[in-house]
Amino acid sequence: MIQKIAIALLASAVTLVPTAVLAKGCIRGALAGGVAGHYVHHHAIAGAMAGCAAGHYYYKHKEKVSAR
Repeated sequence: MIQKIAIALLASAVTLVPTAVLAKGCIRGALAGGVAGHYVHHHAIAGAMAGCAAGHYYYKHKEKVSAR
């Protein structure tokens, strides 16, 4: 159930944002989330998906603030 929600969030994030912001946030977040997920009961893929979404959100917010 949680994996389906994470996949849906990732898919929506991919379609709604510019690629430069998505790549920067997703790659960095996925690396950190994958490593963290690996050490938490071997959930590297779920951690990478969550990290991608969190990284994307962070950089999207950072871009909005700098645009002001």
